[in-house]
Amino acid sequence: MMRRTLENRNAQTKQLQTAVSNVEKHFGELCQIFAAYVRKTARLRDKADLLVNEINAYAATETPHLKLGLMNFADEFAKLQDYRQAEVERLEAKVVEPLKTYGTIVKMKQDDLKATFTARNREAKQLTQLERTRQRNPPDRHVISQAETELQRAAMDASRTSRHLEETINNFERQKMKDIKTIFSEFITIEMLFHSKALEVYTAAYQNIQNIDEDEDLEVFRNSLYAPDYSSRLDIVRANSKSPLQRSLSAKCVSGTGQVSTCRLRKDQQADDDEDEELDVTEEENFLK
Repeated sequence: MMRRTLENRNAQTKQLQTAVSNVEKHFGELCQIFAAYVRKTARLRDKADLLVNEINAYAATETPHLKLGLMNFADEFAKLQDYRQAEVERLEAKVVEPLKTYGTIVKMKQDDLKATFTARNREAKQLTQLERTRQRNPPDRHVISQAETELQRAAMDASRTSRHLEETINNFERQKMKDIKTIFSEFITIEMLFHSKALEVYTAAYQNIQNIDEDEDLEVFRNSLYAPDYSSRLDIVRANSKSPLQRSLSAKCVSGTGQVSTCRLRKDQQADDDEDEELDVTEEENFLK
């Protein structure tokens, strides 16, 4: 009867040990995977920062509307990375760290299990010794009584450690379920908050891209191709825009101006010739004298 009770207690202790080992295994895996998730998110934030820098560098080389649209997009995308940084910090504090603490908690429960197994083994050993004593020395009541006392003491110690273990594991299970609910609720809340902000930012970024005026920028680009000939083209446009009367008057003015210039030139040449002749006569007279 006593041995059957001992076996039942051992079965119960092994079940508790399985529960603790289960938490140790899966909480450890969850902690590692969540930590990797946070690291990947942080690396995504870093890559996004590089993308923002490259977009700004490219925007500086482009036409006005495209430049403005890209720079506004980069500003929104940079704002999103601030939200992502907050996501990383919250996940680390609210998800990864609580899971890490279970490494210490599980170790404490395993120590309690070891103490219980030690007490159970001592009880089983004392029971075996008592049975052997009864078989070997049935008439020796003193030795049998001493063995019974040792067994009773071991049984009380085992019972005490068993109750303590059962109470401890019960609290452990309750706290485990509460922590699981808290950790996963925090994870969902943090992700929902980030993605709601991301939706707002992406909406604004999308609008900035859609507001880019391709036609205006294309006109600016075309004008930049012919920038050196701009003044000559402007003169042609102005000339073509004059009325027939204005063109006729302009032609007469040009023609008259040409004639006056020609007459003046001829008169100046004749005056020079007269001066040369007078100079020659004077020199001849002086020579004859």
